[in-house]
Amino acid sequence: MTSPKPATGTPTPPPTMSLETSSSSRLPQRIGSDLLSALCASTLVAPLICLIDKSIILKTHTPQPIQTILLKNLRSALRHPLAFLTSTPYLLINTLYFSTYTTANVTDTAVSYSRAQPASAVTPGPAKFLATSTTNLSICLYKDAQFARFFGAAATATTSAAASTAKRAVPKATLGLFAVRDMLTIFASFNIPPILGPMLGSLPAAQFLAPASVQLASTPLHLLGLDLYNRPRGEAGSPTRAERWKIVKRDWFGASLARMGRIVPAFGVGGVVNAAVRKRLMGRLE
Repeated sequence: MTSPKPATGTPTPPPTMSLETSSSSRLPQRIGSDLLSALCASTLVAPLICLIDKSIILKTHTPQPIQTILLKNLRSALRHPLAFLTSTPYLLINTLYFSTYTTANVTDTAVSYSRAQPASAVTPGPAKFLATSTTNLSICLYKDAQFARFFGAAATATTSAAASTAKRAVPKATLGLFAVRDMLTIFASFNIPPILGPMLGSLPAAQFLAPASVQLASTPLHLLGLDLYNRPRGEAGSPTRAERWKIVKRDWFGASLARMGRIVPAFGVGGVVNAAVRKRLMGRLE
């Protein structure tokens, strides 16, 4: 009877789960984390953005300073918070930013999953820009058209002839200007920070600086689009190009500051909150 030979060689290690297998098994949790991160960011920033958007539109056809209009709207929201938080303008804003952040987050998840990267990885690539800008533009153009109808010159007019124009269609030129405006903002908010952050030595600083700075270029497009809606071309008394440019120049600086104040919470504060919540949640899944 021969005795058994002792085992030789290196013991076979127990099977381990690869990063891709682990990510695949937790894909629903990753998508849930994307949604929760987006909801935290959109709910935080939507109230202020709604008030600023309303005030900017009202400023285009009222003589009051934008600070006065903003404070008036703020007092109204504080006196009637439930009515404000259930109003169509607020829900439109919240839906817009929830959808935008969700698209950015899910795109990051799709790219990191396909490349077997950690769950918290982010991408500055063209896929993210195309997906996020498409989502943002489709909802934002509808939101802007509704806000123009709610708060534009025709909507606040008292004469029956002027009020009847409140139902007119938003001009294609206005929609085109709004589209370019939003594409500039989306690119500066989601694609520039990952590139600019290492140069500045701070990703949060880039997240604030990039979207705020681009407003100096995008605000004239916004003001011209609103003026084309409030004073359509082809109608009696329609302003000349010089008269439109005069309105844009008059409101450029104030509206730029207001839109920076809008964009900083929307894609600065919101972007930092979304990224921080997502990173924490995804870190628990890695």
